[in-house]
Amino acid sequence: MFSIAESGQGNIVAHSTTRTGGYSQSPFDSLNLGGHVGDDRESVEKNRQLLSEKYFGDPVQWLNQIHGDEVVELTAYSQSPLTGDAVYTRLQNQPIAILTADCLPILLASENGDEIAAIHAGWRPLAAGIVDKTLDKFDGAPEHIHAWLGPCIGNQKFEVGAEVRKAFLQVSRENDTCFSAVAEGKFLADLPQLAINNLQRLGIHRIARSPYCTVSNPQSFFSYRRDGKTGRMASVIAING
Repeated sequence: MFSIAESGQGNIVAHSTTRTGGYSQSPFDSLNLGGHVGDDRESVEKNRQLLSEKYFGDPVQWLNQIHGDEVVELTAYSQSPLTGDAVYTRLQNQPIAILTADCLPILLASENGDEIAAIHAGWRPLAAGIVDKTLDKFDGAPEHIHAWLGPCIGNQKFEVGAEVRKAFLQVSRENDTCFSAVAEGKFLADLPQLAINNLQRLGIHRIARSPYCTVSNPQSFFSYRRDGKTGRMASVIAING
């Protein structure tokens, strides 16, 4: 696991996991945090407990992610996963998490540290406006919100069809620069830059970006596109009370 760089909010704690340091066996070795991928349930629970105890001290709120645009506003912890692709909260000492294995995790925090969110920004949620809908939950102005973009599939590995490019061009013509043609109807897409374009259009400019490609780093990261059957990493953020 590694800590997310400090961004000025002293009461915000956030971490993004790698695939190492847990209890799961191959092909989920070893810190798989996804309970929906076919891994042994006891191993997943041990991995989740390890994450909570080592970094947060409180149980993490998990989501049942469905590649949509639903934003959950968390007002009380639920032992059962909630359904959505982003979660926003003002609760103190309540970690919230996004699971990924190529999709882009985005963590948001207000400058004064009283509002946070975690976003599952696969291409479908991103094109559907998941970032916009999450930001609508914040009371603070966009210029006072910090964003962190975690490890995801890199722009040399994310080959998509023309329908993906069309979806993002319908959002903004500036997204055209995020696609490079590689064959008839096939493009390489820059998922982090698409998210950055989105954040900047909304007025968020304090953005930190992970340099890691999940597909290109099999020792450190799970990758669904690379491996098919695989585990999930978590990006987690909390407000320390």
